[in-house]
Amino acid sequence: MKINFKQEELITKLIDCIREKYPGVSLIDVTESPEDTETLWINITAPESEEMKIAVREFGSDKATDILLDYGYHMLIMPTQQDSHPSY
Repeated sequence: MKINFKQEELITKLIDCIREKYPGVSLIDVTESPEDTETLWINITAPESEEMKIAVREFGSDKATDILLDYGYHMLIMPTQQDSHPSY
């Protein structure tokens, strides 16, 4: 998977925006969706509580929808427990 300069810039802005509202969140990695090579999964650390995890996912999804509408890049926010994320 190759991420272009604009995607990298948008991912950075997206993560910064999420971290501004939810400071405990950080980027784990970016992977290609196994279902669609045009979709990027933005894997981020998940908050401890289920309610916060849902809030982060909803907030990030709203921002990712803006990216899709403005730039045409489909990205999904994937809060993940870091210890359960497989190493590659």
